[in-house]
Parts: sequence; C-alpha cells; structure tokens
Amino acid sequence: MSSLPEEELPPYDGIGLQDVVLVKSEAEAAAALAALSGMDAVGFDTESKPTFAKGEESTGPHLVQLATDSTAYLFQIGARPDGASVDLLRAVLESPSILKVGFGLGDDLRRLRSKLGIDTQNVVDLSTTLRRRGERNTLGARTAVARFFGQRLQKSKRITTTNWALPRLSEQQIRYAADDAHVALKLYRHWRANPPA
Repeated sequence: MSSLPEEELPPYDGIGLQDVVLVKSEAEAAAALAALSGMDAVGFDTESKPTFAKGEESTGPHLVQLATDSTAYLFQIGARPDGASVDLLRAVLESPSILKVGFGLGDDLRRLRSKLGIDTQNVVDLSTTLRRRGERNTLGARTAVARFFGQRLQKSKRITTTNWALPRLSEQQIRYAADDAHVALKLYRHWRANPPA
C-alpha cells in the first residue's frame, strides 16, 4: 500500500501485446474457449462506442474482453455478431463455475443481455468488493492499482472515448482494453491472497 500521491507512483506495466489475442478465427476461438473454460476466475470488461447526442442509445458492447492470468482475449462484436463468438462468450459468461471479475459492470451486463441475449452468471464487481470498511464511493481500477500495487494505471480519456466499433482497433485501444480485463483478475487474485484484516 502506497502513501505517495498517485501521479508520483511508478507506472503499472500492464499486459504485453504478445499476450493479447484479438479473436478472429475459429481456431483462435477454440483455443480461447479451452483456456477460459479451465479457469476458476477470469477478468472481464466490455467497451462500447460512446454516445454523445442526448437520448442516443448505445449499440454496444462493441468489444468484450476476457482474461486469464497470462492472456487477454478480445472479441469484436459488430452490428451482426458472429455466432461462434457469441456461443463462446455465452459458454464462459453464463457458466456458474467460472467467476467473472471486473470494475463497474452494471452497464456491461445490461448491454450483453440486450444485444446478445447473454445473462452473465457468477460475477463479482470489484468496484464495491474492494472498498474499505466505511468507504461509500465505488472503487475504480486506477485507485485499486494505486492502493494494492503502489503503481499508477494509465487510463487515458482520449482512448476511453474512442470509437470501439471500428473494424480495426489501434494498438492503444487493444492495450487499454486488454489491461482493463487483465488487471481486474490480478487485483482479485491479490485481494484473495491478502485478505483485509
């Protein structure tokens, strides 16, 4: 636990690009399913193209991220989602035996149900789970990384608000999305290994 102001903390390195799989082929989907199905817990998040106009409905999620301890899998969800990816996501997200951990998952769960008909089971929202006794505000990934790892998670507003519906994501988008899911699992593992007093 660090007492330094967040901006003075060393940066959180995050997952390497070589450990991120943008799932495109049936072979990649089969390998992802095998890896994810063997996990007790996976990191989980989604990204949606931002809406700017008042009353505009989101058409997200446009990206679903699932992470094991070593690899992050990214699934792009277009206007007509591919059946194989949806089946894989359903198998993992609806599994009662795989815990899904992430931050601020309320919208993610609603959008998955609305767009893909996936009713995610066995979910832990770390935003509330990792709060200290007496804390009222939800905890974000940045604050959690600073508190538990003594590092600074870089969350650029410029990347957060990019178009996640693009057919080709930038390297920055891929890193950002992969980190969101992967760091959630790392924080969950750390929290379980070091329970609060």
